[in-house]
Amino acid sequence: MYTTSPLERMRGLLGRPPLQEDQALLITSCSSVHTIGMAYPLDLAFLDKNWEIKKIVRSLIPWRMACSFGSKMVLEMPSGTIEKLNLNTNMQLIWMEKECPHD
Repeated sequence: MYTTSPLERMRGLLGRPPLQEDQALLITSCSSVHTIGMAYPLDLAFLDKNWEIKKIVRSLIPWRMACSFGSKMVLEMPSGTIEKLNLNTNMQLIWMEKECPHD
């Protein structure tokens, strides 16, 4: 999933169920996030315009903030994803959307 408007960027995952293991939310035009009002922790990867990881935050708990000045995007993932995928700073990511089956 990704954000397409300023309102979606502001809302992020607030009021939404936790991401599943194979899901993430990409917030574009963003260099800081918060977990105020969240009920679960998140892993974060701050990316530059070339999709290179500039900063990693593991398990940001509710009611906290994180930022990476100069980053252009933030990838929000379920807690534990960074460790599972062995993500590190300076890695370059490729974004691929998984098609959802229709009901």
